[in-house]
Amino acid sequence: MGTYLITGATGGIGAALAEMLADRGHDLVLLGRSPERLAEVAAALSGGAHARTQVLVRNGAGAPQAPSGPRGTVQTVAVDLAKPRRLEAALAAADLPGRLDGVVHSAGVVDLGPVAEAGADHWIDQLMVNLVSAAELTRLLLPALRAAAGHVVFVNSGAGLRANPGWSAYAASKHGLRALADSLRAEEPALRVTSVYPGRTATEMQRRVRAQEGRPYDPSEFADPATVARVILGALQTPRDATVTDVSVRP
Repeated sequence: MGTYLITGATGGIGAALAEMLADRGHDLVLLGRSPERLAEVAAALSGGAHARTQVLVRNGAGAPQAPSGPRGTVQTVAVDLAKPRRLEAALAAADLPGRLDGVVHSAGVVDLGPVAEAGADHWIDQLMVNLVSAAELTRLLLPALRAAAGHVVFVNSGAGLRANPGWSAYAASKHGLRALADSLRAEEPALRVTSVYPGRTATEMQRRVRAQEGRPYDPSEFADPATVARVILGALQTPRDATVTDVSVRP
């Protein structure tokens, strides 16, 4: 079994992926801003199989079955990704494992607005969380990733491939995240690096986006977070003779 670190682990795609990896017996390091929510997620992951992810485990006849075997350990680390300069001290205090088989950058924030009305804080807040903290965490975790010839997954966005009106700051952060992934892949050939570009997904972030757009939120119109998590899991489980470098997921 492996050890995987996930940011944004208290909701959405990150939480769904944590469930799937826990069901397979992997050890987890979960990062989030709220200690209380992290504790709730850790308690839930330690409490048994989750119905949402049981379909991913099938018997020889192809029928769904509950995951079997022991579940891995869960370590939580409360960090504020809006303050990347504090990450090094937080990780040092957490005494993380010396080997990481994977790091999944799933945390993100979005705030819409036209360029004409977007002040410096609008840009800084999104760039710090979506890009700078991902780069800093990756830098700090490289020794553990190298020790395991690990895998780095950047949960990007369709906005990382194109920029629409009102999305300039968010799209810029996600275009930068794509550049970070591409550079890391070239610089660290022993690691596998994957960028995942989900379309609109039924998360609390999407609820906030719809509110900013002045439109109703109906989760049935969007991809389920567990569906995107399955794509990430597939990339992580790809045999070592290949790498899934980029994959788009659309509702």
